[in-house]
Amino acid sequence: MSLFQKEKNSTLNTQHSTPGARTGALVIDLHNHTARCNHAEGSIDDYIEKAIEEGIDIFGFSDHAPMDFDPRYRMGFDEMSAYETDVKRAREKYTGTIDIRLGYEVDWLPGHMDRRVLASDVDYLIGSVHFIDKWGFDNPEFIGKYEGADIDGIWQDYFDLVEAMAKEGKFDIVGHLDLIKVFKYVPKTDVRLIAERAMDAIKSADMVIEINAAGYRKPIGEAYPSRELLIMAYEREIPITFGSDAHNPEQVGYKKEELHKLAKSVGYTKAAHFRNRDRAFAAF
Repeated sequence: MSLFQKEKNSTLNTQHSTPGARTGALVIDLHNHTARCNHAEGSIDDYIEKAIEEGIDIFGFSDHAPMDFDPRYRMGFDEMSAYETDVKRAREKYTGTIDIRLGYEVDWLPGHMDRRVLASDVDYLIGSVHFIDKWGFDNPEFIGKYEGADIDGIWQDYFDLVEAMAKEGKFDIVGHLDLIKVFKYVPKTDVRLIAERAMDAIKSADMVIEINAAGYRKPIGEAYPSRELLIMAYEREIPITFGSDAHNPEQVGYKKEELHKLAKSVGYTKAAHFRNRDRAFAAF
């Protein structure tokens, strides 16, 4: 049995699980936002009700963590407690119907990491790269910087940051592994060569890669990561999980069947989920 088919903690409590958990198959969705990030909409209940409608068994909120940079697109440090309380209350409210998990999506930006986030009492942390030298490369406001740029160099810079993030050892999940493709500026160099060191670092850090649906809603029109990168992950026995990356309730569960099909086409049969930073696996 390969690494991604084993449980780190076989006693992980599943008391909040739905009947799907008792059959051994779960629909897992760990990457979703709330209105506190200032660029999402809808109530926590709205997201959960849509997740129930979509047949999701384990549903995680991982809103953008506060940081002393780019405050327009994240909650403030003074909102962390209320955010965590809101999600924990929802967990109790929906016990027996759907299993709610709590996390943060944390931007990897050297010099701006904060212990209040990294030491927070959550189920998991997603580490994501959204900035290259403080350039928000996935923000349409700043898309002009791609024009005339060395695209291969930008991609390498991006994956160098992913590598550094993995080596830091602070996170459980790599968010949208190849987000740099968002606007369809693709390199001439084989992406497998560009990403190789990052993939090795992810493996060494024992991190999970999410298969993220947000790319279907962007110009690139496909999941993060690409199938070729997912094959690299499978060859290294790097585990996977799934995320809608929803910023409104209607995006919850979007393309989940396609995500599962992509994972299975590579060879994956189980996905990771977390409670209190402990990892377990379930068939999907």
